[in-house]
Amino acid sequence: MTGANTVKAVLWMGLVGALLFVPAGTLDWTGGWVFMAELALGSLATMLWLQRADPALLKERLKGPIQKGQVFLDKVFVLALVVFWYGWMVIMALDVKRWEISHAPLWVMAAGAVLIPAGFIAVLWTFRENSFATAVIRIQDERGQKVIDTGPYAIVRHPMYAGAFLYILGTPLVLGSYIGLALLPAILALFIVRIFIEERALRAGLPGYDDYAARVRWRLIPGLW
Repeated sequence: MTGANTVKAVLWMGLVGALLFVPAGTLDWTGGWVFMAELALGSLATMLWLQRADPALLKERLKGPIQKGQVFLDKVFVLALVVFWYGWMVIMALDVKRWEISHAPLWVMAAGAVLIPAGFIAVLWTFRENSFATAVIRIQDERGQKVIDTGPYAIVRHPMYAGAFLYILGTPLVLGSYIGLALLPAILALFIVRIFIEERALRAGLPGYDDYAARVRWRLIPGLW
């Protein structure tokens, strides 16, 4: 990784750590440290793999959350997600350590610790298959974007979201926050709305996507939706 990317990664990890441990009011939080370790290792592994296997995709994913050519509704989504996501972190820290409302057993936290790397692996599989899996919704004409229908895309139309959901589910579990778990449907609803925004953009701007959608019926979960 370049020096600039390393600095960005360190600052981002520092922000996440502050959002957890400052409201927690203590560093004595096993679940918080496990989550931070998995987040750091998963993010580092993803960046190193992309640097070797697909530097063009890494460059795209390291761009800012608001970009030229990005669908307007996606800009709204990104801003809403940032506010909700970071607020979610703070609430879970308050719940577990400051308010001491949730008292999750070890097996619940262990399940979360398994789901988080599973989510990273699923997303990596998506990246391996799709070099156009950027962080924002826009048609990448300058990169020759085309429909991808192999690998996980032969199963569902949005495999990256499926993998991300594993990570998202694992987060409140490993942190031991039942309040965080109760708020999970709101985050999932945001991503479902984004799927509709993305599909609308792809159908309008990406040749062949309508045919692909007709072949692969399921958006997220085979046999369900």
